[in-house]
Amino acid sequence: MLIEVTDANFEELVLNSDKPVLVDFWAEWCGPCRMVTPIVKELAEEYGEKAVITKMDVDSNPGTSVKFGIRNIPTILFFKNGEVVDKQVGAVPKTILASKLDALL
Repeated sequence: MLIEVTDANFEELVLNSDKPVLVDFWAEWCGPCRMVTPIVKELAEEYGEKAVITKMDVDSNPGTSVKFGIRNIPTILFFKNGEVVDKQVGAVPKTILASKLDALL
């Protein structure tokens, strides 16, 4: 299941998760972000029990975006045990995101 995270619930859903977490930082106006969205949705279905797959709208949640230095979107951060362990900037094929997730399982 794809989860929308916000500045308010980021700590609870991402930093305190006992599973690896993918956070897709995106915005409605971003063309490449719209290309990545279906891929992230597929990953959410495929990794449902093994990982937490989330999206965060950077326009609505500037606090978290600034905290993690998000300057370009889409940016996907991978978290494990509350720490950023990997990062992907820009639109990439599903296989790349899946391999980064697999490395955290």
